[in-house]
Amino acid sequence: MVQKYQSPVRVYKHPFELIMAAYERRFPTCPLIPMFVDSDTVSEFKSEDGAVHVIERRCKLDIDAPRLLKKIAGVDYVYFVQKNSLNSRERTLHIEAHNETFSNRVIINEHCCYTVHPENEDWTCFEQSASLDIKSFFGFESTVEKIAMKQYTSNIKKGKEIIEYYLRQLQEEGITFVPRWTPPSVAPSSETASSCKTQTASTVTAVPPDTAPTEGLSNEALSTSGGAPEPVVGTPDDKLDADYIKRYLGDLTPLQESCLIRLRQWLQETHKGKIPKDEHILRFLRARDFNIDKAREILCQSLTWRKQHQVDYILDTWNPPQVLQDYYAGGWHHHAKDGRPLYVLRLGQMDTKGLVRALGEEALLRYVLSINEEGLRRCEENTKVFGRPISSWTCLVDLEGLNMRHLWRPGVKALLRIIEVVEANYPETLGRLLILRAPRVFPVLWTLVSPFIDDNTRRKFLIYAGNDYQGPGGLLDYIDKEIIPDFLSGECVCEVPEGGLVPKSLYRTAEELENEDLKLWTETIYQSASVFKGAPHEILVQIVDASSVITWDFDVCKGDIVFNIYHSKRSPQPPKKESLGAHSITSPGGNNVQLIDKAWQLGRDYSMVESPLICKEGESVQGSHVTRWPGFYILQWRFHSMPACAATNLPRVDDVLASLQVSSHKCKVMYYTEVIGSEDFRGSMTSLESSHSGFSQLSAATTSSSQSHSSSMVSR
Repeated sequence: MVQKYQSPVRVYKHPFELIMAAYERRFPTCPLIPMFVDSDTVSEFKSEDGAVHVIERRCKLDIDAPRLLKKIAGVDYVYFVQKNSLNSRERTLHIEAHNETFSNRVIINEHCCYTVHPENEDWTCFEQSASLDIKSFFGFESTVEKIAMKQYTSNIKKGKEIIEYYLRQLQEEGITFVPRWTPPSVAPSSETASSCKTQTASTVTAVPPDTAPTEGLSNEALSTSGGAPEPVVGTPDDKLDADYIKRYLGDLTPLQESCLIRLRQWLQETHKGKIPKDEHILRFLRARDFNIDKAREILCQSLTWRKQHQVDYILDTWNPPQVLQDYYAGGWHHHAKDGRPLYVLRLGQMDTKGLVRALGEEALLRYVLSINEEGLRRCEENTKVFGRPISSWTCLVDLEGLNMRHLWRPGVKALLRIIEVVEANYPETLGRLLILRAPRVFPVLWTLVSPFIDDNTRRKFLIYAGNDYQGPGGLLDYIDKEIIPDFLSGECVCEVPEGGLVPKSLYRTAEELENEDLKLWTETIYQSASVFKGAPHEILVQIVDASSVITWDFDVCKGDIVFNIYHSKRSPQPPKKESLGAHSITSPGGNNVQLIDKAWQLGRDYSMVESPLICKEGESVQGSHVTRWPGFYILQWRFHSMPACAATNLPRVDDVLASLQVSSHKCKVMYYTEVIGSEDFRGSMTSLESSHSGFSQLSAATTSSSQSHSSSMVSR
């Protein structure tokens, strides 16, 4: 399996030509890189005008590997071939390197690039990517991979240090400026060039760190003294800058940076550049220990959930019932010492049974989601205020008053469900949980709840019994004295509601609660459907007036599908219950309906009105079709079968058995359709020109998804 790595963009606040002068001093050997023993020039080319200089070197490396491994491999040194292509006219340097030693067992490719900063021609950008493919290595494949990763990480860290070392060396020699390349006919005189070299060092002094811009490269204007703006995501050319990562996301290892950039690039390709904010992606990576495949899976599930239940709009469109505002004893209260937003919850004073009986689980869950959404906003604001990355909040839970009534079974059930939803969709947002005045009944509640809490989250819990929070290692270690709430013997008036018993007159009947409960999962403008191999999902749209417009918005949640639109003059027969045929499978996650009769023939009984559209897993597709005739239109989502491999010849019986393994031949889509009169339609009249929507609040570019949302809401 090929492992790929991508570094963020590094910015040198020096001109390209000066950086090149520093870079050349790394050869033929570099004392700052002990493993770089020597290098020999293999070939060299210079253009007549001097603008292009290509040089190929054979580099001798003393890899830091166990002596036993070197003995088994039979080598003391490893040789790499490095090709440098300098274009002084374009002001670019491309570096390509690959291993010569063991190239039939291990393939290492590296590409580096020095370019001029797109928004400041006196600055230089550096990028680096690498790939590693270990085919075999005497049974030491995992060891070789670890050694390669260690060397890659070391190179990333040392690269900037080395360039800056040689920049200082040049400055000590009085070389603070190197003129740009010019065609020979207008080359500067020797006197001019000489005078350039002796300019004072102040002309190229780097911008002080506190005023240096830290934003991404191609996605925003240079910063003013007020601080760098957030990077604008949404274009395929976006890149992450190393300074931006450190300022807004925190100190990441080179491999963690690589994971973030690669997952971000995958989302850009899948969603046409409209992706969640980097902080959001990073939370899911951290939740899965930077395993890209696992993080991508849960992130895509969460993004689909957010869109399906319109969580992005919850702060703007949902108003908490008055009962919650009066009796839910929780609220935001200043910030902790580390700058994290502080949420205070007086759980012991809250009538959980009364709230559940008066509102049901649905309203409580929505309220908790709105709290989490507000927490995300506050983290972003505090990141700007404190000038350092703040991606999580601190929660203070006061348990004074907790008793057996809080262990009411429906209330615990609601709490567990809320925990499940929050864990799945807001990972790594809780920085610290301070549990104060835990009573004797608390261990019982903790035993019920703790198995549903992620191990990483549980490590952030600090539990204090009685007044222990007032002693050493207590509350004052995390919260300034000035903002300790008054109900905890502090001096700050806390505006969190005091809670209390919910009047029974506000209780609702069991029937009312049952009818309104769990709507967050069922009440949605979108529908879900399962698509199996050999069992497409189809929906019927009847058109009375020609030139009507069929619009759709669907997400491919799992697998790859083919989307088709057909027209028929006659109505298909009602779908059969056993629509999955031989599979005989029910799908709890969505329905599966087939309308086109197997006896129907394409071209005789029905016709295709659009070319098929292949949609990959993770894509979000919007489109429209202007109908030419009245009648019945069938929208079909069909399993996309990959072309059969010529090298694979399964026996017919095995092929049949394989087709019955439906788990590996199942796709899932979430869709919404709407028919609009042509006079009311103000969108594209070209069908199947799909736009790949972003995820509104989590993305800085939200036009497509916002428009789709507005259109859908009208017909709701």
